[in-house]
Amino acid sequence: MPVARGPQINARSAVLVGITGVLTATLLGAMVLWLARSSDSVIFQMGDTQFDAGFIGRQSAEITSGGPILYPDAGSSGERDIYVQHIGDDPEVGWLAFSARRTGDPRQCSVLWDVDRRVFELVSSDEDFSCDPVTFNELGCGLPRVPVGVIDDKVIVFLNDTQEEVDGALADTEGDAPVGPNLDCPDS
Repeated sequence: MPVARGPQINARSAVLVGITGVLTATLLGAMVLWLARSSDSVIFQMGDTQFDAGFIGRQSAEITSGGPILYPDAGSSGERDIYVQHIGDDPEVGWLAFSARRTGDPRQCSVLWDVDRRVFELVSSDEDFSCDPVTFNELGCGLPRVPVGVIDDKVIVFLNDTQEEVDGALADTEGDAPVGPNLDCPDS
């Protein structure tokens, strides 16, 4: 019984395939370099850019009864603990979001809400670690602010934007309310 011979690859075919592969790789590499150089700056944003903290009616009622809501690791890599606070009677406005610790403080030093005194207290989560005995008012003055806004009746925390960028974007959308101006911290 005759045996069929498979495709024959001669030296000329092998060289052509090799040269074609090298040229393709070189062109792809040149395109990647050109694209990388064509941008003035590259911004790396790891993790989520927005955090949905829930519906305004439900969240404002919860904050009124139990105090600001702590969201541990809100859309990040385990280091970004955020409080969402609501001030006032209108759930459309009066939203704040801020870090649960001061800039430069280790994660062991976070703030907790004191319901009776209506202040945030800096406390240590580790008995072998001490933190400065500091309090912050209900606006979180002294803690890093995180931009927040209301979109489609939901509280949205913007993890990588400035408050000005958020207010500008919300002003362009009908029916959405930016943070009210009465939430500014007094100058110290």
